[in-house]
Amino acid sequence: MYILIKRIFDILFSLVALVILLPFFLPISIILLLTGEHEVFYKQERVGYKNRIFGILKFATMLKNSPNLGSKDLTSRNDPRVLPFGKFLRKSKLNELPQLINILIGDMSFVGPRPLMKSGFDRYSEEMKANVYNVRPGLTGIGSIVFRDEELIITNSKLSPEETYRDIILPYKGALEIWYQKHQDFYTDLMLMFLTGWYVVFPKSDLVNKVFKSLPKKV
Repeated sequence: MYILIKRIFDILFSLVALVILLPFFLPISIILLLTGEHEVFYKQERVGYKNRIFGILKFATMLKNSPNLGSKDLTSRNDPRVLPFGKFLRKSKLNELPQLINILIGDMSFVGPRPLMKSGFDRYSEEMKANVYNVRPGLTGIGSIVFRDEELIITNSKLSPEETYRDIILPYKGALEIWYQKHQDFYTDLMLMFLTGWYVVFPKSDLVNKVFKSLPKKV
C-alpha cells in the first residue's frame, strides 16, 4: 500500500516541483548554452528498478567524453573534466534537477538508492546486485546523505579512486541501502528529504546519525 502512495506522491510533487523550479531551469539552460561545450542536458544509462537500464537526466557539468577519460565513472574534487559552471551546479546539487522528469515518468522516486552506472553497479557483490534495486532509485536517499561528499573521500584517500570506491565506499553504501529497504515508510522518506536540504546548509552536521540511530555501523 505504501508503494502506491509513494508513487502518487512522486507524480504530484514532481509536477509541482517542475513548475516551481522552472525559473531556475531557464537561466541555468542559457548559461550552459553559452559556456563549456554548449550542452544543456546530459543523458546517461544507469541501473534502475529491478536492475533495468534507464536514461538518467542531468544538467551537463562535465566534458561529454568524461566516461572515457581520467578516472572514468569516478569523480574527485577539482576533477579537470568538470566544466567551470559545472562545479557550481554539482556543489549546489542543482545539476540533479532534471531528474524530476525521471521521477514523473516512473524511472525514479524522490527517495531511494542512487542509480549507478553499469560499471559502478558491477563493483557490488552478487548478493548486493540482487537486492539493492528492489526499490526505485531515488533523487536522494540514505546513501546519498551519508556519502554526500563522495568526491572528497576519493580525493583524500591514499588508495586509487577505483580501490577507494570499491573497498571503502561501496560496501557501506550498499549496507545503508539495504537498511533503507527494511525501514522504508512515510516517516523515513520524509526525514531523508528533510536531511537532504539540511546538509546543503549544514554540511558538517551529524544529524543523520541522531535521527536514524539504527543505521549500520561502518566496518
